[in-house]
Amino acid sequence: MSDKLFLLAPGFESESRQEYCPECAEVWGLISYYPFIKEAFEIVYLPIEKPRRRIVELIGEENQNCPTLMLEDSSPVFGGCGIQVNNGRTFINNARDIGVYFSKRFGLPRPRGH
Repeated sequence: MSDKLFLLAPGFESESRQEYCPECAEVWGLISYYPFIKEAFEIVYLPIEKPRRRIVELIGEENQNCPTLMLEDSSPVFGGCGIQVNNGRTFINNARDIGVYFSKRFGLPRPRGH
């Protein structure tokens, strides 16, 4: 198994218009800067509608934000990058903290201001 990165699919419809998630786009930008990191996780696209069952089943209804990086038990854990645990699962559920985690795990530059 591998870590899972949950993102909203780009170009979803919300309020009768096409939109994208800025936080998910931020994570995609990081992946495009450093494409080798994509080998460490599976990308799972979810719809904008809630509940986002794939996440809820793993870490509870209160934690269904995207982007969310779900870590496997064997994945390294670092302080200072917003790691949370719920239902026995370790995860990070915001773009900047995911960026900090990737910087620590893969030796990348840190997000500015963090």
